[in-house]
Order: sequence, then structure tokens, then C-alpha cells
Amino acid sequence: MIQVHVDMDIDPAKEQEMLRYFQAVFRPAAQKFRGYIDVRMLKLLAVPVGTAPAGLTYRFAITYENEELRQKWVTSDIHQEVWGTMEGMASPGYTVLQFDVI
Repeated sequence: MIQVHVDMDIDPAKEQEMLRYFQAVFRPAAQKFRGYIDVRMLKLLAVPVGTAPAGLTYRFAITYENEELRQKWVTSDIHQEVWGTMEGMASPGYTVLQFDVI
């Protein structure tokens, strides 16, 4: 499996709009693609140990069976549309991390 995390800062004024869009539009679009396993939006509540990455209020995490299938989603027209909207609600300079799920 492959998992991608996107650490982003969301303007509090756009937070509810982003969460509604994620649930109603982004997640249903992602679920239609072969290889999709899960997508979550995580809100940072606390940092009990260490230091949080700069500019992180939300972590978006999407899991696919493999990178080849994830790339089919990433290069699709619908992904360009729905991610473009999500991206527009985040502050510039977000971080993308890719992991193998062990």
C-alpha cells in the first residue's frame, strides 16, 4: 500500500467550507477510483512530544493499493478539479509526504 500525507494550514474562515467539501465532494470522487482504500482529514489538536511542523493545522491522508493506481487518480480530470478546490482553501506552501505502508 501507499499513503500520501499533505500537511496544510487552513484559514479558520474557510475551515467549515473545506470540511464540507472534503466530505461531500472530494471523498466520494476518490472512492470511485480503482485501488482506493481510504482518505482522511486529520485536525491537529495537540503536540504532546516534540514540535509540530510549521504551518500545520490539518493533515490530509490518502491510501491506495499501490502508486500506479494512485497516479491514475492523481492524473484524472476529476482529481485536478477536486484537488484544485481543496488546494485553494489551504495556505500556500503545504508539504506532501509519501509513505509505503508496512
